[in-house]
Amino acid sequence: MGKTSVDAERTHDDERFVARTVHESERQKVVLGYFEPGQFIPVHAPDSDLAVTVVEGEGTVRDGEDDHAVEPGDVVTVPAGTARGVRAEGGRLAATLVTAPPPTDAEHDPVRRGLRRGEFEPE
Repeated sequence: MGKTSVDAERTHDDERFVARTVHESERQKVVLGYFEPGQFIPVHAPDSDLAVTVVEGEGTVRDGEDDHAVEPGDVVTVPAGTARGVRAEGGRLAATLVTAPPPTDAEHDPVRRGLRRGEFEPE
């Protein structure tokens, strides 16, 4: 893709967060995440490092056992194998999520399960 912007990729869905992949290779994946109030990426622990940069709005980023309140300009990094999740608090949230290497499809099973059940922390 090369170049884009948060506004150019912006898409919202009333049912669940939207993830717009803007780059993916075997070494890295870059996603723009768009969340309506209360929407989330369920907690999961893939074997990839994560960096979340908040562009707009406020939310919570789970980093293992810690919840970080985040706002525009904040960056949270989570090491591979550590439980992580993202949730919009109060209003819309837009964030860049970079994973290295990209999680496998199997590692995203807890995400799909949590979204189906409406659970931030799926069992």
